[in-house]
Amino acid sequence: MSVPSRIERLQGEHSLVDTIPFQLPVVSSEASALIAVFPVDADRAARLLPGKEVHPLRLWSKALLVVTVLDYRKTSIGSYIEYSIAIACTHSKSPAPRLLPALFSEYYDIGQYVVDLPVSTEISVKGGKGIWGMPKHQASLDFKVGKDKVSAQYDLDGQLATYVEIEHPGKAWFSTQMGAANFCAFRGMLMKSLIYFRGKTAFKLFGSAKARFVVGDHPRVRALKELGADEPLFTAFMPLCSGTLDDHLEAWFLTEDSAPRLPMEGMESVVSLGQSQEWPPPPRAPVPAWTDGTFAPTPARNAPNAPAKVKSP
Repeated sequence: MSVPSRIERLQGEHSLVDTIPFQLPVVSSEASALIAVFPVDADRAARLLPGKEVHPLRLWSKALLVVTVLDYRKTSIGSYIEYSIAIACTHSKSPAPRLLPALFSEYYDIGQYVVDLPVSTEISVKGGKGIWGMPKHQASLDFKVGKDKVSAQYDLDGQLATYVEIEHPGKAWFSTQMGAANFCAFRGMLMKSLIYFRGKTAFKLFGSAKARFVVGDHPRVRALKELGADEPLFTAFMPLCSGTLDDHLEAWFLTEDSAPRLPMEGMESVVSLGQSQEWPPPPRAPVPAWTDGTFAPTPARNAPNAPAKVKSP
């Protein structure tokens, strides 16, 4: 899926949204990406989705947990890491038949529901949540590339939240041009936004894909433990890619069978945010050893051109 001409025509235009200056289109370049997809319990995944409007995309008896970490080194709001934890989903009145949305995607509104989305900088929270409704919040993150593995760690309040690592899939050779839909819950609404990626990808499938996803005990992520992520279906690494975030978004009221007992996070969580591009200290929480792994955990290095570590705001 290529970038629509409607977006391409914005080249060279400027916008000021929520006091954040954007040069259009909203493009990130010189980025690296790690992707790991795990089969998980579909019924438990459904409990993480809000309202009655989104449902897990089911492959046979399983849903899909999609972990995507992006090291954005050049954007209009500076450099930052974005650590997405999502459930592949369909947007429909009722759950879609098993497997069919994956085979006939043109007939279904499919994407991923973003469960959690920590980022490195305050300005990324302000824009991503306030404009596109993404569940962004600032956290300690890293993105490391080693000879044998690619990994990313997410710490919150000094505790391990999650850690993902994949066996390095080798040389990036496959030219990738794709679009993805993100569904997020904010202000009591389901919000849909689109992003388009381009770059070369190295990947592995099924039995050749090796990865692990570790969930810590922080209350924000504890429910992810119940999903039972095990052997991955797919792993990928894009050493150099670019992304374009659509300036168009859609939103619908979320509905329940009865009145919700607690209000959803709203604009009060973003109105007082500033535009700092400083990063918190890097994650330092210990990660459990992988005693049954099939590839050696070699010392990792930061991705090329990664931003220097700076003090927390």
